Amino acid sequence: MKLTSETIEVSIQELETLVDDARKQPLSEENHRKLKGAIETLAELARMLADQETTLSQLRALLLKAATTEKTEKTGKTLKRAGIEPSGKAGKDKKAGKKKRKGHGRKPASAYAGARKVNVAHPTLKPGDRCAECGKGKLYPLKEPGVRVRIVGQAPIQASVYELERMRCNLCGDVLETPAPEGVGEDKYDETSASMVAMLKYGNGVPFHRLEGLQGNLGIPLPASTQWEMVEEAAELIAPAHES
Repeated sequence: MKLTSETIEVSIQELETLVDDARKQPLSEENHRKLKGAIETLAELARMLADQETTLSQLRALLLKAATTEKTEKTGKTLKRAGIEPSGKAGKDKKAGKKKRKGHGRKPASAYAGARKVNVAHPTLKPGDRCAECGKGKLYPLKEPGVRVRIVGQAPIQASVYELERMRCNLCGDVLETPAPEGVGEDKYDETSASMVAMLKYGNGVPFHRLEGLQGNLGIPLPASTQWEMVEEAAELIAPAHES
């Protein structure tokens, strides 16, 4: 059934009165037009609800008008009777729909408790200098810094290759090697790598062979047998604390 382009304003209470009056006396031409328009609208609404591709905005366009509050209340009641919960005023400002809703997925910088903190000083200015904008005021530090969060992808187990410069004496033949940076040590695997493997395996269910494949694809080989040796050695260190 195709709806006519004519818009008829009629409330639910008026339609109920028309139906009751039709049992007592013939409908007038005006009342017949209103009742027929309501039936056509109901038929079109039923068709649209049966169509899975119908959107809520299309239903609103059929039923709601950006008019007075009274009209909005009437259409809101109509939607509730049809089993549709009205979302708000029909004539609300379009800009309101562009506001970000709560729970949009963005997290504050304070949520990244495990992130590496990097303090960045201004390249040319320091507290006490003259303002670069007005040239008159004096700069003072703010308690809260500007924050930028940068998230990068990386392998669960990271590796660093230190290439220590070596030099040979042309007389005695002795080889001098540059000392390794502080904290590097002589062990190839540190405590954090063993802890990460154990957490992935026993805390998150990642098998040794699967982690081996991931590490190999990212260019940092870590055989499954090596992972087991790392976890076993770390477990022996903490076993006394676990058994006590």
